[in-house]
Amino acid sequence: MNSFKKLAGETAIYGMSSIVGRFINWWLVPYYSFIFLTSEYGVVTNLYSYMAFLLVFLSYGMETGFFRFASQAENKERAYSSALISLFGTSMGFLLVVLAFSKDIAAWIDYPDHPEYIQWVALIVVLDTLTAIPFAKLRIESKAVKFAVLKFVNIFIIIFLNIFFFSICPSLLKNNPESWVKLIYSPELGVGYVFISNLIASVISLILLVPEMIVKLQLDRRLLKEMVWYSFPILIVGVGGIMTQHIDKILLPKLLPESQEPMSQLGIYGANVKLAVILNMFIQAFRYAFEPFFFSQVKSEDNKRGYAIIMKYFVLFGLSIFLGICLYIDLVKLIVDAKYHSGLNVVPIILMANLFLGIYYTLSLWYKLTDKTRYGAYFSLAGAGISLILNILFIPQFGYMASAWAMLISFVAMVVLSYSFGQKYFPVNYPLKRIGLYFAAALLIYFAASLLNLTPSVWMYLIHTLLISLFLLLAFLLERKEIYRFLK
Repeated sequence: MNSFKKLAGETAIYGMSSIVGRFINWWLVPYYSFIFLTSEYGVVTNLYSYMAFLLVFLSYGMETGFFRFASQAENKERAYSSALISLFGTSMGFLLVVLAFSKDIAAWIDYPDHPEYIQWVALIVVLDTLTAIPFAKLRIESKAVKFAVLKFVNIFIIIFLNIFFFSICPSLLKNNPESWVKLIYSPELGVGYVFISNLIASVISLILLVPEMIVKLQLDRRLLKEMVWYSFPILIVGVGGIMTQHIDKILLPKLLPESQEPMSQLGIYGANVKLAVILNMFIQAFRYAFEPFFFSQVKSEDNKRGYAIIMKYFVLFGLSIFLGICLYIDLVKLIVDAKYHSGLNVVPIILMANLFLGIYYTLSLWYKLTDKTRYGAYFSLAGAGISLILNILFIPQFGYMASAWAMLISFVAMVVLSYSFGQKYFPVNYPLKRIGLYFAAALLIYFAASLLNLTPSVWMYLIHTLLISLFLLLAFLLERKEIYRFLK
């Protein structure tokens, strides 16, 4: 139980940087919605999707590999140093290639007039890759507060620079066309300042992490080979996961006809996907604490029981967030400009998809603890394949709704596969009946609220609050003994 309290405590601290920090950063979405056209926000959504792919490729699962091998005290320093050297070498090679061929790459992904976008994106990805292992070192050393502070600094710099470039500079230039602002600001760059802001923040993050990177550099080729061999399936897992989450944002502009304004549709879709961020932030904070936690535990039957309990509460909290957003969507939508409201119907689907992704992450402990990471690659590729096929088949007819459903179906399939194989190699007695009951109750409440289709009013919000309260009451009545035991 003390281990679970430690997990809860670290989750709370990581949540300061992940949940609170990302929530603060998330306010850029409504900010962008009021200053960008939907097609302009489509550019941001599109290029950040490419960045997500590149981050996975360049880190090639080394973060998880570092956790695995640094957990052995005699390997910690050598694992850290070897991982840093490896990532630095591959990242510099990637950067040189992109800078040399940025014009060709820009033309290939339909930005022929903006090769600078490609250069900035490459620099951001390289800098973020280089900070991945130092951040992982802070996590494995339980330096959660320092981790949180550094993440906060990065987020606040990004937010400040966005406001500076998109609000302060235009205002200063308007009032004084010949002011010093002309030296650092050009209206023609437009959405490019989104990437410039991110780039500056990434540079500062790297500088702040330099003390963590001052170590005795020693490349242990044998250990690095083991780390890469262990991590390679994690790379495939990451590629599959990112493909399932982001391939739609790359395919939408290519599969929708110009008559449907694909970049505008992508902007609307991307903004509404971001409305599911609260659930995403909970999942991310949970992973930050959970991954090093389960590597530090022995594979005992008692801990297997703990994993089952953790899964149950993860689902319970996730469903509560799902209901909270869906039943108050009329309030949530007010934070983005009305031109994005046509895509609100994807929000419940994306929320449920992200919940299943979180379940999959929690289930994934079995193949990591048993060193059978290749199974994670198989599941991820299966999910990616399903997502790719469904998007290609149905985007031309159904647009971004097809993308939302493809994401949900893919993650459900990955959960089913992971659970089925996990019970063979690392059986955990998950409380499936209780979890199924919570899913049934949450979906029943959601569909009941949808069928009522009440006009937004005080009465509607009272009824929706009552429905959510009933769900929470059900959970409390069923879990009260366990909750009391946890609090002792």
